Amino acid sequence: MEKIPVIQVGIQFKPNIEFTLSGTYKTADIALATGKWEARINNGAIEISGGDQTFYCSSGLILNPMESNVNQFTLHNVTIGINFHWQRVENQTFKGGLKLLIENEMITAINILPIEDYLISVISSEMSATSSMELLKAHAVISRSWLLAQIQKNKNIQERHQNYTSVYQNENEIIRWYDREDHLNFDVCADDHCQRYQGITRSSTKAVEDAVKATWGEILAYNNEICDARFSKCCGGMVEVFENVWEPVNHPYLKKLVDNPVSPKGFDLNLRSEVAAHQWINGHPDAFCNTNDKKVLNQVLNDYDQETNDFYRWKVEYDQVELSELVKKRTGIDFGLIKDLIPMERGDSGRLIKLIIRGEKRTMTIGKELEIRKALSESHLYSSAFVVEKIYERDSIKFVLHGAGWGHGVGLCQIGAAVMSDRGYLYTEILNHYFKDISLVKRY
Repeated sequence: MEKIPVIQVGIQFKPNIEFTLSGTYKTADIALATGKWEARINNGAIEISGGDQTFYCSSGLILNPMESNVNQFTLHNVTIGINFHWQRVENQTFKGGLKLLIENEMITAINILPIEDYLISVISSEMSATSSMELLKAHAVISRSWLLAQIQKNKNIQERHQNYTSVYQNENEIIRWYDREDHLNFDVCADDHCQRYQGITRSSTKAVEDAVKATWGEILAYNNEICDARFSKCCGGMVEVFENVWEPVNHPYLKKLVDNPVSPKGFDLNLRSEVAAHQWINGHPDAFCNTNDKKVLNQVLNDYDQETNDFYRWKVEYDQVELSELVKKRTGIDFGLIKDLIPMERGDSGRLIKLIIRGEKRTMTIGKELEIRKALSESHLYSSAFVVEKIYERDSIKFVLHGAGWGHGVGLCQIGAAVMSDRGYLYTEILNHYFKDISLVKRY
């Protein structure tokens, strides 16, 4: 059996960072006592000050708690939900070690802790800590699998000296996907870009701790390799394929699948077809994630997530000038007055992989799904599974986007999994529904 991995989580990135220590923290040279401290860059070094004390340290300073079970630290003014509709700032409290380093003329604050402690927080941050036990256990396994797979991926890239790229661009096309290859100095970030992690700020419960303990060290494996176990809030009734969202790599366990025990009647499930995509997105097919059950939704949606409740099917409207200004602001490209949004390529769930934006000044193709979502919203569209309705009004056009789902739609659907748990499915059955031909393996 392997040892329990210790991981590094990037929390905050600012010119100066304020933090409060509860208990004594030490490095090789200094000890910082309980109280409020501030870190800033001074002549290429990190200056730490608090009360009448000032210390100077090189980048890469690690503050270790003297009593790991008791000590904790609070980072002030942490931005969460970056670029999402509910973005906000809050103070967050953590256990484990605090690492400070200089990156791009900013200070990065990193939390160092065992992966199982991290999982307790992730599950409480990603969803309600009062969720049902089978849902909590399923999420513990996929969160653990995903993180260990990303760490292994980074090691492979570095060992092979690969020049990893996530963007293809020319005069007429921008195809970009967003993963985590930019996290070179820590394993994972704390925001929705990776997995939502807020330390012990979100109250946990005995149920969360029991779920982590019950699945201790368990991961999903395919052909003896850790699965890159993705998840999103709501698939919209059809689960997407990995390579339609991220790099062109096929993971056989991340397949297209209907989020339902049986295929809904009356629908053509070839959602790469425009006709079928219109029927599906404008319809309301049966699916695990097609629910308005507040008891179930409260398990998955934290307080700020519940600011959105039209996740299964949704609608966004823009007038022509509003859309043109928005796209220019979000992409940095002046299309002029936008004349049309033309679907060019769809994935297996109906999510757009490529979208043609035709304006008076220029026409371009953009993709993949998150690039499309970012271009067409002040934050992010709920998903790229949408069809475009154009309504002609005098000398202008109203663009109405009719959409399905919330997130990229790959892997486990959190709302669908919550419904399955509520209906009595075991966590192993939930995992085998969303991840095909996998094995459950205990690593440590």
